[in-house]
Amino acid sequence: MQVAILMIHVVIAIALVVLILLQQGKGAEAGAAFGGGASQTVFGSRGSGGFLARATAVLAFTFFATSLALAWYATQAQSPEVGIPDSRLIEQQNGVPTLDDDARDMDNAAPVLEESND
Repeated sequence: MQVAILMIHVVIAIALVVLILLQQGKGAEAGAAFGGGASQTVFGSRGSGGFLARATAVLAFTFFATSLALAWYATQAQSPEVGIPDSRLIEQQNGVPTLDDDARDMDNAAPVLEESND
């Protein structure tokens, strides 16, 4: 379920970026480069302002809802492998040799290269 919500979240984020870039700014004619002048015939006589603004609001609300759902899923998933280990686990690992231990005390089965005197 979390993967499905994440995929919807990504699609909505991309759609929001596209919708915001398609809208005309106040006093700016940058929207004409993306077909802003011809959009009045496609979206009706009032132009794309009402449609794009409404679509942006709906997508923004859906993006907010999916963000909350993903945050809820993140708080519900509890993995014991992540984070600070329990004190009992740390005490169990005290017998593990460290790099500071003497190498002669450890059983090392790795082959050793012999030095050649040429």
